[in-house]
Amino acid sequence: MHIIKLNATDSTNSYLRRYIAKNKVEDYTVVLAKKQTNGRGQMGTVWSSETSKNLTFSMFKDLSVHYVEFPFYISMAISLSILKALKSLNIPDLKIKWPNDILSENKKICGILIENVIKNKLESTIIGIGVNVNQTKFNGLPKAASLKNITGVHYDLDEVLHRIISCTKEYSTLLQNGDYDAVKKEYEYNLFRKDKPSTFKDTKGNMFSGFVKGVTKYGKLMITLEDGVVKKFDLKEIEILY
Repeated sequence: MHIIKLNATDSTNSYLRRYIAKNKVEDYTVVLAKKQTNGRGQMGTVWSSETSKNLTFSMFKDLSVHYVEFPFYISMAISLSILKALKSLNIPDLKIKWPNDILSENKKICGILIENVIKNKLESTIIGIGVNVNQTKFNGLPKAASLKNITGVHYDLDEVLHRIISCTKEYSTLLQNGDYDAVKKEYEYNLFRKDKPSTFKDTKGNMFSGFVKGVTKYGKLMITLEDGVVKKFDLKEIEILY
């Protein structure tokens, strides 16, 4: 396992993409930065992090050794990897907010950005992970928190990183072995608001009620509406209000 440590970069995902274009890269190569000047989240959002207090890193995962038909299984496996790593640190009340935010006590502590490299098939993936670890102030972000906020403990960043990498290898092995159903079942079990009455808002600002039931193999969220109909929603088509 190769870890590249940087003081600063625009975005670890962008750095790693440039790096693999010029170098032969081994599986699980990690780019770790103390500071990102242009950190990116899902759908073009910005990921902001205080210098040297959190984990901001990207990991290269070689997928050429096995065929992943549905890329969302990678997202599910990575979400579960982080969940398991944080559970090992005794972080309480952990849930996955669809598609792959990690919450503790209903506060966002981790975001994931997955960028797949597809040529004739899905060949590799770059997994960007931001974990709020020791930062304690999140001005203007009332739903954000850190591990230290939640537990009061100051964490060693390298320890958290290595736990995440170790768990990622474990769940990657499940995918390599074709245990897709096990990954999907565990992901759905840990979904935020699963089987609880919830309120949602669509892109037009309309609000409606329903129950989170699970996800499709393509990553769409399945919601049972008040009339009993199950409807599927794509990323950014709706948000869960909480």
